[in-house]
Amino acid sequence: MSTGSKTVFLSYASQDAEPARRICNALRAAGVEVWFDQSELRGGDAWDASIRGQIKSCTLFVPLISHSTHAREEGYFRLEWKLAVDRSHLMSAARTFLLPVVVDDTPEDDPGIPDRFREVQWTRLHTPEALDAFVQRVRRLLADESVPASTAAAPRSPAFRSTMTPAAGMPPGEAAAAAPAPAKARRAWAAPALGLALLVAVGAVVFQARSGVGTSSATAEPIAGGFSPPAHSVAVLPFVNMSGDPKQDYFSDGLSEELLNSLVTVRDLQVAARTSSFYFKGKDVDLAEVARKLNVGAVLEGSVRKDGNHVRITAQLINAVTGFHLWSQTYDRDLKNVLALQSEIATAVTGALQSTLMAGAASTTETGGTTDPQAFDAFLRGERLAGRLEKANIEARIAAFDEALKRDPAFAKAYAGKANAVQDYAGYIARPEEYTRYNDEARVLARKAIALAPNLGRAHASLARMLAFDFDLRGAQAEIDRALALSGGDEYVLRVSASVMGYGGRLDAALTNARSAVVLDPLSGRAHFGLGIALLYKNRYTEAIESFDRARSLEPDLSLVNYFSGQAYWRMSDMDKAESVCRLPPQNMFNHVCLAIVLHQKGQLADAQAEMQTIQRMNGDSAAFQYAEIYAAWGDRAKAIEWLDKAYRLHDSGLATLKVSPFLASIKDEPRFKEIERLLNFPD
Repeated sequence: MSTGSKTVFLSYASQDAEPARRICNALRAAGVEVWFDQSELRGGDAWDASIRGQIKSCTLFVPLISHSTHAREEGYFRLEWKLAVDRSHLMSAARTFLLPVVVDDTPEDDPGIPDRFREVQWTRLHTPEALDAFVQRVRRLLADESVPASTAAAPRSPAFRSTMTPAAGMPPGEAAAAAPAPAKARRAWAAPALGLALLVAVGAVVFQARSGVGTSSATAEPIAGGFSPPAHSVAVLPFVNMSGDPKQDYFSDGLSEELLNSLVTVRDLQVAARTSSFYFKGKDVDLAEVARKLNVGAVLEGSVRKDGNHVRITAQLINAVTGFHLWSQTYDRDLKNVLALQSEIATAVTGALQSTLMAGAASTTETGGTTDPQAFDAFLRGERLAGRLEKANIEARIAAFDEALKRDPAFAKAYAGKANAVQDYAGYIARPEEYTRYNDEARVLARKAIALAPNLGRAHASLARMLAFDFDLRGAQAEIDRALALSGGDEYVLRVSASVMGYGGRLDAALTNARSAVVLDPLSGRAHFGLGIALLYKNRYTEAIESFDRARSLEPDLSLVNYFSGQAYWRMSDMDKAESVCRLPPQNMFNHVCLAIVLHQKGQLADAQAEMQTIQRMNGDSAAFQYAEIYAAWGDRAKAIEWLDKAYRLHDSGLATLKVSPFLASIKDEPRFKEIERLLNFPD
């Protein structure tokens, strides 16, 4: 842990490991750095010195209290508690440091609890809501300048040894001679990597880093700073194009994509999503920093060098917990075979991981790719424009997918991508008389993707999206369930599932999946945007705004972030802030919807009416649902119902949000509203 970092130390008895893990995961999902020692073999001078240093330098000490801690008068957690109490006595009484958490019904007057713990506020975590509230309290405390990070530097951790166990049948002497050297701080491309050895190594790294297999108490210890990633976690960084020609990026990107898509279908394996992994493309970054940001136990990186008709693929695998290189290997191939090689490697890697690490876990290698490099490059160009809902951007997305499909008519992922783009055109650009045509086209494209690749989870998620906007929310839920069964570790599938579940009123499940998407893709603006919407639907406005701010900082040109952020401020009655965010770029019809509502609330009726007229000029009857929202927010119930009825007759896709739109609250008891809600056939 670096000097001055704001870290939470999680102290628990071994019997409370499961609730401790849940708390740790919730804090990390919210961006909080946590020291969470999961080693089974505690004790010894090295461990004691490290623990003392961590407690001395952490910002918040969180002891887990339960009947287990009451029943045990001894245990390493007791030493941790004593050290924390001693430190708290040296601190100002006004400075928060101890933050006890109770995970059962242990009373506050329990004699086994230190007096110092009983002097501060306890948090009882009996419900998911209580855990969420606790996480937000921690975030507020860490952000508060009155809770400063320690100025004492943490002690150096003892030298680490490789946690790799000797290969089966390898004599101990040979295993020692083959021990890998520590990784350099900066990325350096080593020669040799790939094939089956890759995931054999990943399996050993991630499994042993968490289970303690083949480790001593020293090697089981997390590196300084409290880094202890989730079990079975890996990131595939974008392979570097070493050819000197940026146009050849599709070779390196393609290999990374195939590996990632294959790994994400392995159940119980947490794979950092593409957006977050590719965030580091072209950046000279410390791999330890990458692993922390993505919260993974292993990192795969590599390079691709093209020379005429020859290509050389080099990769290396690194244990993110110990910092050791595990192996490297080089593949030389003819250029014409490189994309076939990508698929070959991805399949081999998945098989090796399954047999070595997951021990029987089911996996289905996701299909739907292409062997045409130009088709793949066009597909990536289309995907990069997702979330940009202005007409020019949507048309460019459709053109890119068309180019991909022209080169490879069997490219299922491109059909799914185009389906999403066409649906966005129907929902945000098309005139009412065009809705049916574009909606039908989107459904056909999604079903084509499924026909070509029945096990492509993204295709089922895309179809779910089409069905939701076509008012078949029951059918959408069935497709989402199928997508999650096939690709439950895919960030895109989780994001779409959160939306569909939210529309149908399954708000708790929507929030859970939105949080999971952020864990898998922490550097994706779209993932944080989706989480913000799920929080907004749960009426957790402050947290929603934090997620929208994060989304905006990661992807400033996402089209709807400011509109939904304005909604949250409106619900909090902060009209000045709502107006401010709704005036931020990029400007589109929804910014004007937001301003029409907010300015009316501020009493600026002429300005609000001017915003309404702007929407009418821009969109005509295409904005029927938005007119209903505006009039409902203005308090004109008759006009709101009139436009809601028209939206239903026009088949306005905005009606999918009927149950969760905050602007419609004033008309939900109207008979026609209830009738339209019934006709839309929302799932129970």
